[in-house]
Amino acid sequence: MKKKNIMIVDDEKDIVDLITYNLEREKFSVTKAYDGESALEMLKSIKTDLIILDLMLPSIRGFDVCRIVRNNPETQAIPIIMLTARGDYSDKIVGFEMGADDYIVKPFNVKELIARIRAVLKRTEVRPDQEKVSVLKYKDLKINFKTYEVNLGEKKINLTPKEFKILQFLVKNPGRVYSREQILYYIWGDDTFVEPRTVDAHICRLRDTIEKDINNPQYIFTIRSFGYKFADIESGTDLKEKNVAKRK
Repeated sequence: MKKKNIMIVDDEKDIVDLITYNLEREKFSVTKAYDGESALEMLKSIKTDLIILDLMLPSIRGFDVCRIVRNNPETQAIPIIMLTARGDYSDKIVGFEMGADDYIVKPFNVKELIARIRAVLKRTEVRPDQEKVSVLKYKDLKINFKTYEVNLGEKKINLTPKEFKILQFLVKNPGRVYSREQILYYIWGDDTFVEPRTVDAHICRLRDTIEKDINNPQYIFTIRSFGYKFADIESGTDLKEKNVAKRK
């Protein structure tokens, strides 16, 4: 099995060396970057499975690196763990809103960091059944899972990384109802500083974007006292059509 490559972006060499030593002991490969500009340049040519990102970096700040990674279709799916001395509540909220998959405050425990890396990789790993479908079309909604593009009719829809992940999760399990806690775990994990009501806020924004009438939704439905589900796509017809087309 090919080793997972972890990119460490931090200007403190001692911390980079400490994390590198322990990751290599756990059979990961490591790419090192000591500033944001170098990290972004490396991402153009090095396949990266996860980024450990400091926020207080020279040249380009960590938040800006995160934003650039998330806005690039070629890198936006790479999981990001923010590892920083900035532990304020507001910094954590900004980090998650910008698309971080986890947020760890320095000083940190190396074993905990590795456990969180494994948890994030496991949570974001694409399952074989997900790889079969690259495009889904249902009513006016079209989703390209390879390019992360969403269209409603002829209009291109712009979603945040978290909104896309929620839509992707619900769409690939049509008709199945998920609680806020289940969605929270799948998208953010159970070890991050996010409350269940955050799911409601993201669903609300997602509906405002893709539903023509939020009072009569076609795609995402609220199941009172439990959670949310995507419309029950009848027998997966659209999915099968795309699979057949791909094999030709």
